[in-house]
Amino acid sequence: VQLQASGGGLVQAGGSLTLSCAASGRSFGRYAMGWFRQVPGKEREFVAATSRSGRGIAYADSVKGRFTISRDNAANTVYLQMSSLKPEDTAVYSCAAKASGVSTEYYYTRSYQYDSWGQGTQVTVSS
Repeated sequence: VQLQASGGGLVQAGGSLTLSCAASGRSFGRYAMGWFRQVPGKEREFVAATSRSGRGIAYADSVKGRFTISRDNAANTVYLQMSSLKPEDTAVYSCAAKASGVSTEYYYTRSYQYDSWGQGTQVTVSS
């Protein structure tokens, strides 16, 4: 599967952004999806994950209560709604896909578990 992330930009602290990740192909429902972020000099960090069905969801503690992951399998798209943004949320955000033959409710939180990655979209939060 090929992934294309979009929606990044510059926002003031306290503001909101919604990222989108569009997937190619007709088997989007076979993939568990995740969002990760990375800043220069640091390791890639887990942000949020959703299962194939969209009912299994996980968040990093740092974004819990502020970010919401969702997916539209008919539109082959996964979203990351980000609110109450903080300067420390500044990073390149990437979406990832994991072909999952396990339960439709299973999600993945480790980057090495994912098979495909999008190119990333920059999010910059100014103070």
